[in-house]
This record gives sequence, C-alpha cells and structure tokens, in this order.
Amino acid sequence: MELLSKLNSPVLYLICGGIVLFVAVICVVFAVRAYRMGKAMGIDVGKMKRVITASATFAVLPSVGILLGVIALSGSLGTPWPWLRLSVIGALHYETQVAEAAAEAAGTGGLSIANMTPGAFTTIAFLMSFCIIWGMVLMIFNGKTYTKKLQAPQEKKEKKEGKKKGLDLAGFGDTAMTAMFIGLVSAYIASYIGTIISGSGVFTFTGSWLPLAVAVVSALAMAVFIKLKEKFGAEWLDSFSVAGSMLVAMTAAIFLGKLV
Repeated sequence: MELLSKLNSPVLYLICGGIVLFVAVICVVFAVRAYRMGKAMGIDVGKMKRVITASATFAVLPSVGILLGVIALSGSLGTPWPWLRLSVIGALHYETQVAEAAAEAAGTGGLSIANMTPGAFTTIAFLMSFCIIWGMVLMIFNGKTYTKKLQAPQEKKEKKEGKKKGLDLAGFGDTAMTAMFIGLVSAYIASYIGTIISGSGVFTFTGSWLPLAVAVVSALAMAVFIKLKEKFGAEWLDSFSVAGSMLVAMTAAIFLGKLV
C-alpha cells in the first residue's frame, strides 16, 4: 500500500492535473474559435447552440465508461495516471488491455497493487504511452496530405487512393480494426477457458467461470443495444452502448460473485 500512496501523491496529481488542465484550456479555445467562425460563415446561432447542447448532453453517458475505467485502474495504478491517460489521448478499451498485458509481462500476474512494484508500474506506464503516440507522430508528417484527401471530392479521392480488386480502403480500415478487437477479446476469453481445461487454475466459479459469465452478460447487453438501435433507428445508442454494457457487466459481476 506504500506504493499506492506514492502513486496518489500530490506531486503526481499536480503533474497530471496540469496536463489535463492545459488540454482542457486548448479545447475551450478551439470551441470558442469554432463558434466565432460559425457566426462569420453565417450559420444560424440558434442551430449552433442546439448542436452544442446536444453534444454536451450525449457526451455525459459515454463519459461514465471512461470514469469506470479510471476507477478500475486506480486500485493498482493510482488515480492520477489513469486520469491523465483516459482524459487526454487514451481510449478505455486500449488502456485497460495494454495495462493488463504489460502487468503480466512485468511478472505481477495482472493488475494487482499487492504485486505491483515501481519497475512494473514504470513498464506499464511506458507501454500505455508509447503504443498510442504514433497517431500524433504520423500526423506531423502526413497530416496536411490526409486533410487534403478528406477535403477532395469522393471521386478524386477514390481515384487517387486506388482500389485493387474491388477493395474499399476505407471499409477495409474499419474491418481491420474490428478484427483486431475481436482477436483481443478472443485471446482473453481463451486464456480463461485454457485455465479451466488445463486444470492449472483454481476450479471455482469466481476464479474460473465468473469472467466467462460476465463476458456473456456483457455480450448480451451489447446485443440488446444493437437490436434496439436497429429496431427503432436510434443511432444515438452507439454513443451509450459501450458504457451501458460495462455497467451491466460490472453489476452482473457483483451479483454473481455474491451468489456463489
């Protein structure tokens, strides 16, 4: 627990809080400039205000998932670091998966403060940062070119990027990203199944079966969100499906854990 108190020290709060505050100020500056530019372009002020209100409203529930991620990681990594990672450039699914993988590689057996060491935390923090910086780095070199492609007419863009054997490059990017996350989820699920089949772990519901049961509940919750979206045409549910599924899964984990 001494390490956890250091990870929650005022110095770390000051460093991480300063970065978060800087990014927040930048967001406000760009929001003000965008509003003024909208007025200069002749866009109706009432419409812009409605867009701002709707955006702020629909951002509330998805942010609950981010908050849950901070809470989940704070027990082993302290609060300042997860707060910084998930507030600036991190993503909930990315941060938790990389942190877990880095913790296992560092020999802690997972994200547990009981086995956490300064070296393990350094490894986890480094990988969480290093693996996600490439979007920013690449934008330095090809950001202008990419922006021009987005602004060009769709026909010109398709001609320039080219399509080989009917391959839609934009669609392929979405498919590749989906396949990557399916692979990650499959790897986690397979690890629990492998533990049960090999008999190397504790064969109990809470130790071996609970993660699988929670995964099933989470998948069913996501399926319900998708079904509601398709049936009622509620596209806005996309913004809430991940956070909602997480809340359902965490609630299920608590209740299932107490039942056995």
